[in-house]
Amino acid sequence: MLYAQSLTRLPRIVLLLALTVFFSSELLLAQQTGTLNGRVTDARTGEPLIGANVGIEGTAMGASTNLEGFFEIRNIPVGSYNVVATFVGYERERRINIQVRSTGNRDINFELQPTADELDELVFTVSEPFRAPVENPTSFNRLSPEEIATYPAGNSDIAKVVQSLPGVSGSVTGFRNDVIIRGGAPNENVYFIDGIEIPTINHFSTQGSAGGPVGLLNVTFFEGVDLSTSAFGARYANALSGVLQFNQRNGNDREFRTNFRVGASEAGITAEGPLFRGGEPTSNTTFIASVRRSYLQLLFQLIDLPFLPDYWDYQYKVNHRIDSFNDVYLTGVGSINDFRINVPGDLTPDRQAILEQVPVIRQRTNTTGIAWRSRLQSSNGFWLSSLSSSWFYNDFRRFRDNENQEGLFAQNTATEWRHTARTELRYFTEKSTWNTGLSFRVNQFRNDFFDDNTGISFDDGLDFVSYGAFFQWSRPVWDGRLDLTAGFRFDGNTFTDTGNEIYRTFSPRAAASLRLDESGQWRMTASAGRYFKKPPMNLLGFRKDGDFVNRSARYIRSDHLTYGFEFFPRNSTRFAVEGFLKLYDDYPVSVTEGVSLANLGGGFDVLGNDAVESAGRGRTYGVEFVYQQKFETNYYAILAYTLFWSEFTGFDRDEFRPSAWDSRHLLSFTGGYRLGANWEFSLRSRIIGRTPFAPIDEAASIERYPAFVFDFDRLGDERLSLFSVTDIRIDRKWNFSSFSLDLFLEVQNLFGQNTPSEPSYLLQTENGESTLKRVDQLSDSSVLPTIGLIIDF
Repeated sequence: MLYAQSLTRLPRIVLLLALTVFFSSELLLAQQTGTLNGRVTDARTGEPLIGANVGIEGTAMGASTNLEGFFEIRNIPVGSYNVVATFVGYERERRINIQVRSTGNRDINFELQPTADELDELVFTVSEPFRAPVENPTSFNRLSPEEIATYPAGNSDIAKVVQSLPGVSGSVTGFRNDVIIRGGAPNENVYFIDGIEIPTINHFSTQGSAGGPVGLLNVTFFEGVDLSTSAFGARYANALSGVLQFNQRNGNDREFRTNFRVGASEAGITAEGPLFRGGEPTSNTTFIASVRRSYLQLLFQLIDLPFLPDYWDYQYKVNHRIDSFNDVYLTGVGSINDFRINVPGDLTPDRQAILEQVPVIRQRTNTTGIAWRSRLQSSNGFWLSSLSSSWFYNDFRRFRDNENQEGLFAQNTATEWRHTARTELRYFTEKSTWNTGLSFRVNQFRNDFFDDNTGISFDDGLDFVSYGAFFQWSRPVWDGRLDLTAGFRFDGNTFTDTGNEIYRTFSPRAAASLRLDESGQWRMTASAGRYFKKPPMNLLGFRKDGDFVNRSARYIRSDHLTYGFEFFPRNSTRFAVEGFLKLYDDYPVSVTEGVSLANLGGGFDVLGNDAVESAGRGRTYGVEFVYQQKFETNYYAILAYTLFWSEFTGFDRDEFRPSAWDSRHLLSFTGGYRLGANWEFSLRSRIIGRTPFAPIDEAASIERYPAFVFDFDRLGDERLSLFSVTDIRIDRKWNFSSFSLDLFLEVQNLFGQNTPSEPSYLLQTENGESTLKRVDQLSDSSVLPTIGLIIDF
């Protein structure tokens, strides 16, 4: 909330200058043409398609691919186009809303699907932009690079962009990037970058979960974002609610390029280009790398707020083509986060409450992975193997006197390491796709833990191995009208009491997609599956009286059922309705609080520092309606409404209560409209229903202040007011001979609507008697204008 409030204090003269530039006709003599490059490959194997035709729809401009599947189209007037790739025996693919600028254009890569009957003539079946992976035909959504780039009020934050997808909401207060999918907790999702799992996608992330106030992934890296909200492919472990796959692009293999971006809270630079090219026109080795630095802490200090969030992040990818059958890439992402105290000069009651209760946080994160992709000599499959290492360091402290950082009463100085090896084989026969693989992980955990309120302290850790295997099969039948997929996986570990009893985690899944008419405009989808998640490491590493008290914790289980219909009136338009049911079992329940961990993970405290029992059950169910228009001509839109219920039990397995995510209603609209080649307008609007919260136990909280004790038995008795917010963004673009410029104006909370917030309290003592005084936090009722710019050169 205070992050948003800070933006209202930006100097008005800066905004005035921005508006002056916005509405000026031209700054300099503009460059009016650009170039498009890219590659055309077989979607299954990655084999380059030689002689494929790539053309710009509605024009005579086009090119054919060379021996490496590369094409180049020059002298294209700047603007937005649809680009089409065709090749004999393959389905035609059409990429919509490709923005051509004078410089800084990303490569447009096509992955063509072989036709079902492998005809020897050109097939004009259009590959619609909603195509889902063969192993995940239901509950799947994808965002294109164009939709990501101009997301309103996203501030180049990919975690916020994801919240535009159907069934996804963030924190009701708007200050955190928790990804809450169909009523599931934020810690029920897994995140991958190019097949490498990363533990978190946010700065100041909640340990044991993944939410935080600011995203740490750079949007300029991505070819797209894929979200699965059910029917997860068997290759993914530890997913209960969602799988987010961030697909990175390779660096440019012909020339060096730079992108400079300034937003509301940070500045970043991205560089890419060829390595070791010599005198060749292209290089087999490319890189793309970025670093970003926040200046949010300077703004917060300037306007005298009680805390200063300071962060760096970095991201990189190096790709090397060994030969026509083998590629290897190295990728990584990391962050440096410091959450410091700042004593305001004007100490109002709301600032006093934050000053006394906010934790001091230092975090360091890093994930590095190397992967090798080897196409089989028969060209009917490939191996993908990877080695990766993730490191997460979290120094979380709470003081009774934050101003002087004295009276330490809680400390969690934990380090998690995950060293992972994966290998999988994808093999294609005439009709079927087979996918199988193994994973092996060494887990290490160390924690210097202290809690004066409970009297528990330890300085120790654990080491154990976890592993898994999977198999999946997919095949079209009934003349290609019915797509079927089925698979299973199992997982185990060497630490928990039942960890090596892998029959307990046997997780079958199946899905089907049926074309109800010859053209494929109407489709019916259905899926069923069982999924498991290993408890977080800080829960497994928690000690009491010298013992690991949670060794008996079991894998959390979730059974999914989905059923829906889709209608495609045009290639770029989709209507869908889907019903879903998730049934949970063996959810950890806190012995101290008596609450399921399914209700936690949405705050800054560490998730899992408690003794638990795997006694909880849960259920989330509902229906989702979606209208989606891809950016084909001059606009795009995603309109989604999800009606759902989210309920979990404590130790009483028959008493279901609303969860902390049970807002019931989620209505969202995200859309954009392009005016010519230089102007673009986008809008986001969200309405989230009344979300439950747990009131405090006042007597216990007085004893533990500035920590609070919540009465989770009353969770659901009180709810926040309705959350509603609308944001807009206006982009103005210029194209010059040596660089392109995008200046954007964002207005958050356009209608000045209040943001609901849980009550805050201050401890007051009079005549030897202590009481908690309720303090109203400032609401986000202000309109928040911000400016930013993007330069490519």
